[in-house]
Amino acid sequence: MSSLAIVHDWLNQIGGAEDVLAQMHVLYPDAPIFTSIYAPEKMPPAMREWDIRTNWMDRLPGIHDHHQPYLPFYPLAFGGVDLSDYDVVLSNKSGFCHGVRVRPDAYHIDYCLTPTRYVWMPDAYLQREGFGKAVAWGMKPLVAWLKRWDYEAAQRVTHFIAISTEVQQRIRRYYHRESSIIFPPVDVQRFRPNGQPPEPFFFVLSRLIPYKRIDLAVRACNLAGCRLVVAGGGRDREALEAIAGPNVEFLGRVSDEDAADLMARCQAFIFPGLEDFGITPLQAQAAGRPVIAYGAGGALDTVIPGVTGEFFAEQTPEALAEALTNFEPSRYDPAACRANAERFSNERFRRELGAYVQRVVSGQEPPSPRVTPRQEFQI
Repeated sequence: MSSLAIVHDWLNQIGGAEDVLAQMHVLYPDAPIFTSIYAPEKMPPAMREWDIRTNWMDRLPGIHDHHQPYLPFYPLAFGGVDLSDYDVVLSNKSGFCHGVRVRPDAYHIDYCLTPTRYVWMPDAYLQREGFGKAVAWGMKPLVAWLKRWDYEAAQRVTHFIAISTEVQQRIRRYYHRESSIIFPPVDVQRFRPNGQPPEPFFFVLSRLIPYKRIDLAVRACNLAGCRLVVAGGGRDREALEAIAGPNVEFLGRVSDEDAADLMARCQAFIFPGLEDFGITPLQAQAAGRPVIAYGAGGALDTVIPGVTGEFFAEQTPEALAEALTNFEPSRYDPAACRANAERFSNERFRRELGAYVQRVVSGQEPPSPRVTPRQEFQI
């Protein structure tokens, strides 16, 4: 294998991007990982053995706890990272890490978790993070500059990989590039069927923040008179409890063991938000349980209607309540749910990504084509 480096946006929190990075490290254990910041105390202890290399942003005051206010600095920081010593650069990107400098004859493979949210979907991002309209208005000039920088950086990428059909469409729309799809890794071993009939409750496992739309699940269960168990914490909990009927129970944050147990016991998992991909529906299916999901975004790639779950067409309490009322647990085979989840395993991810990189290096995988932009999406 040619010399390879991995690039990641930041390492001060654990989420889906860090799950992807962990599997990249398993696949390429000797590859250095270039990132903006690294807070060892916030990350898994095993990561301290990795070759992690930060840039000057790591020394900015308070950045390990609050990295979002430093938004304008990320393009400058990653644009100054020179990776010309490497033949292959693999970026794991949702921010600006794809802006690193790469040799003209090198391969830059971008595993795109999403085109940068606060650049291309600023309104949705600011709502997600709880910012008001004044902040959104004040950020407009900055967002315009970031958009141009982000677009130009994307044109220097040689190969794009998308995590879902939804993200593939965004790459085409915002970056005017085609991409291949390799679904992200899911730890399906932690979730397994319990061999028992489902219990009469629906389940939600999520951060309780606005864009997750847990309010839809609460209101729908109120309408349908269904029992709902909600696990997870976040700033929306008090507001959700205020609208919940006596049929809704809030557990707060739960352990991994309790989460796996609840997944296996519920009659179905509710996934009401619009996500780039969405890990929890696959965790539920790994536990043998079907999913009732909003029919858009990443759920279209992970839920098979009539086999491993159902979709509701509109993000309204009434549409979801109708799906809950018509739901019949006996229609869904736990083994079929489990089999679908196994298509997204860690091992499958490493196998597909490794094969893709090898095809790139051997010249069998052509660069991702450019797309002629539609007029309304031109930069």
